[in-house]
Amino acid sequence: MAAIAETTEAVAGDRLARRNALVLAVAQGLAGGNNIVIVSTAGIIAGVFAGDKGLATVPASTLIAGMWAGTLPVGYLAKRYGRRTAYVVGAGFGALAGLTLALAAYLGSFALLCVGAGFGGLYAAAHQSYRFAAADTASDAFKPRAISWVLAGGVFAGLFGSQLVIATKDIWPQYLFAASYLTQAAVAIVAAGVLSLLRAPRQVSTHAPIGEGRPLAVLFRQPRLIVAVLCGVASYSMMNLIMTSAPIAMIDCNHTITDATLGLQWHVMAMYGPSFFTGALMTRIGIDRVVWSGLAIMAVAMMVAISGITVWHFWVALALLGTGWNFAFIGATAMVTQCHHPNERNKVQAVNDFLVFGAMAIGSFSSGQILANFGWTAVNEVGLPIVITAGALLVWVTLTQRRRVAA
Repeated sequence: MAAIAETTEAVAGDRLARRNALVLAVAQGLAGGNNIVIVSTAGIIAGVFAGDKGLATVPASTLIAGMWAGTLPVGYLAKRYGRRTAYVVGAGFGALAGLTLALAAYLGSFALLCVGAGFGGLYAAAHQSYRFAAADTASDAFKPRAISWVLAGGVFAGLFGSQLVIATKDIWPQYLFAASYLTQAAVAIVAAGVLSLLRAPRQVSTHAPIGEGRPLAVLFRQPRLIVAVLCGVASYSMMNLIMTSAPIAMIDCNHTITDATLGLQWHVMAMYGPSFFTGALMTRIGIDRVVWSGLAIMAVAMMVAISGITVWHFWVALALLGTGWNFAFIGATAMVTQCHHPNERNKVQAVNDFLVFGAMAIGSFSSGQILANFGWTAVNEVGLPIVITAGALLVWVTLTQRRRVAA
């Protein structure tokens, strides 16, 4: 009877997980456009507002810092009031970000541009955890697919965010991008309405362990969890390091704003497009192999970027970078969910994202200075050894586990 009850609960959990994954995929598409708008525009006007080209990536870096600062509060809100409340609050910050950025464009204020980007980062901290929410009620077999379904919503984000900028950048020509930011605020309000449809139960399973679970110090003695977090840190921080610099580097290489925006569009579509099959691929060949493949593709992307500065070098490198990130980051997320019990999920996931976005913030703030002082090639040369090291650690932990199983 117990086995029948567990099977029935698993079926019901996967049914709810599918519903939530669809809701969160739509919300991801709308929210992801927020990042595209900020990253593709703020760097172009920031250097003008600040009067210092080396500060051009500061607003995008402030967005990452906002993500970093928001991860633990989002985790607290999700635990205390439920994920739906936490995500709707996050969308509210998305609307506030758009309004503040529009005012910054109107006034020509570098400081307000950074404040608005910071609000956008708080929004991003919420929508970056959508992937975990989709896996809350899913069975172990369905978790990779639930995560990948949500991230597949980013395909729409890539198209929507970039086309929103192209369509609105000239509506108010004397205040470049102000109309884009106002539209972004309206989209965040729509996203809040979509998120109100989320059904995220407080108690994941009647069979889940009760209490706070194991201390973090005990959880992070697991080599697999440590390597999973490191792979997430390496893949996301190095992807962001290069993505943040790319639009500015393209302008510096005499490519147009449209070329730079389209480059980010292809990059974001490549980030999320493979999500339609990444979950199935992990089920077929294993999570570890997918993560390792992603890190390898990211390394190839950096080599392409180093090899030339034509528009095609930029576009191909950005597309490969996005594809590699998809495999590496979705796989690393799935690895993290294997290393904790349901009652430990909020604290483990919050710490994971805190470390990931902390590394992103450091890399993003460094990106502008590396680009300004050493050039586009140097940006990629910084990232290459880091992703190679993460891949080597993953191979080590995988082989170690296989030896233990064999023994």
